[in-house]
Amino acid sequence: MKKVIKRYGSFLLIFLVFMACQEDEPGLTTLIVPTNLSIATDIASDQSGNVSVTTTADNALNIHVIFKENNEPVVVRPGEPATFQYTQSGEYSQIITVVAYGAGGTASSESISIDLDVRLLIDPAILQKLAGDGTKRWVWNKEETGHWGADAAFNEQNDGFPAPPNSMNPCLYDDVLVFSYDENDSYGYQLETGVNDETLIGWADVQYFFPNATPQQFVDECHDISTANSTAVKSIDTDTSFLVVEEDGELYLEVENSTLSFWSGATRYKIIELTDDFLHVRGDHQPILETIEIAYYHQFRPEDYDPDAAFESEFNTLFWSEEFDVAGAPDPAIWNYDLGDLGVNNEEQIYTNDPSNIIVEDDLLKITAIADGSGGYTSARIQTLDNFEFQYGRVEIRAKLPTGEGTWPALWMLGGDLLTNPWPAAGEIDIMEHVGNNQDVILGSTHDPNNFAGNARSVTTTLPGASDDFHLYGIEWTAGEITFLIDNEPYGTLENNGSLPFNKDFFFILNVAMGGDLGGTIDPAFTQSTMEVDYIRVYQ
Repeated sequence: MKKVIKRYGSFLLIFLVFMACQEDEPGLTTLIVPTNLSIATDIASDQSGNVSVTTTADNALNIHVIFKENNEPVVVRPGEPATFQYTQSGEYSQIITVVAYGAGGTASSESISIDLDVRLLIDPAILQKLAGDGTKRWVWNKEETGHWGADAAFNEQNDGFPAPPNSMNPCLYDDVLVFSYDENDSYGYQLETGVNDETLIGWADVQYFFPNATPQQFVDECHDISTANSTAVKSIDTDTSFLVVEEDGELYLEVENSTLSFWSGATRYKIIELTDDFLHVRGDHQPILETIEIAYYHQFRPEDYDPDAAFESEFNTLFWSEEFDVAGAPDPAIWNYDLGDLGVNNEEQIYTNDPSNIIVEDDLLKITAIADGSGGYTSARIQTLDNFEFQYGRVEIRAKLPTGEGTWPALWMLGGDLLTNPWPAAGEIDIMEHVGNNQDVILGSTHDPNNFAGNARSVTTTLPGASDDFHLYGIEWTAGEITFLIDNEPYGTLENNGSLPFNKDFFFILNVAMGGDLGGTIDPAFTQSTMEVDYIRVYQ
């Protein structure tokens, strides 16, 4: 919809300049100020907070649209829409200022007021990790190497400088990041600065915010950012809003006109990893005085995080392992192949033992799903029935997952009595399931006669970069419960008791399915993708 509520008085800035028409005949020329300023707004009706402003003016060279006070303007040509997303949920009015610039710096401006109805929703699982039950406070993970880092922009991992423990300026470590939300889905972000209200600013940006400062090259400085308003072009908000958005399967954390403690100029950060106890992000930014963009890596822990209170397993003796350290086919003394069309879950792949689908190389088991060129797919599925089975313990499987719409990799187990006690009576424990149509969401489940197929008991978590990096997928399996873990951090627990089929020997299954009831629609452009497994270890 298009709606302008109020117009505020416009003003003209008129500059007279002396221009040398000829070297010996100086003259006085009146520059033409932009006039007939016309502003049209388009406010999205889907409560997304998206607003588009289109401005025309006679004699204008460019248009600066300031969507919020203290925010940098969006610069466009006359007639070109300027877009912005408001991330504060609720019904409220917002003033937008438009400045039309003409030749030589002449300008005219006008302000309008628009009415907004915004309701942005963050996935509840992500919100719980980031902001707890309403408020969560994060501090720098200063005890570990790499809590602050810098590298070339857009690198997925920090191969540049990872800060050693406690090596940064102490003013950085005083900062607290506070994420909050309320019943109206309003998401608040506050940066609490420490001593003297100072936080660390990258040396290349210090002069931008504090023109009287003279920082040494590569020496970042602490400053009171609350005073930046009076001395610099742009201020930094310490009390604002946040949003988590997904783009191309990646999650991004946005803090409006603010910073995650270290000021690098980034207000948008890719979420590399997010758990209940760990926040790892990367912000890409080009400092004012630099010519290249730099990636800044930040790692945080909850303010009340106690590493000594982290998950402790009751199973610490290595009982069995498969390291995949012999090249070739999987060890036949451990692994059996399930071949052909197994006729389960409406899956579309044919399982083979061909090396193109399954091979051990580079100390990794590689299972590859491949489009066969005729509308079908091949893949592989192996299991340890009668070769290795066990009851209770801690399982660790280090793996990197395939990607692509329709892929369905799984690391799972079935009851050892399957042949005489058919599924679901035999029981099923899914250590890890993932589908490419729901990238970066990890599923852990159990199936039994009362809870199976679409009615299984399940826990889920979000794992950014599940197909980019290796992670440790595991369970802690006892007579009383089954706890699901990623990188040794629990994300869900399901009850076990004597009435359930989870108190006997189980065997492992590893596979990559295509399509089916959970895998869903397969991307027509899919060619192939691989699940890599580094090792499997069982502790008792």
